This record gives sequence, structure tokens and C-alpha cells, in this order.
Amino acid sequence: MGAFFCDLWKEEDAIGVVEIILILVVLIGLVIIFKNQLVSLVKNILSKITSQSNSI
Repeated sequence: MGAFFCDLWKEEDAIGVVEIILILVVLIGLVIIFKNQLVSLVKNILSKITSQSNSI
């Protein structure tokens, strides 16, 4: 079992996984911080799409 963790520690592929996890954490943090602005932006875009599709 100890050899498994030593090999995992030395393996460089695990570094990519850590980088992906860190990027996801940053993105989730940004979404949480700017949640209200994102919701209002999406609502405005959807209302414009709806109003302009009715005029066609």
C-alpha cells in the first residue's frame, strides 16, 4: 500500500488532476461571488430573445 502512494506521488499525471481541480475551485468561487450579476445578465438575454422572436 505504501508503494502505491509513493508511485502516485512520483507520477506526474496526478499534477494535471490537481490543476484541473484548482481551476474548477476558482471558477466555482467566481460563480458564487458574481451570482447576482450572472442571473440578471441571463434574464436580460432571455427576455431579449423572447421579445425579438415574437416580432418575427
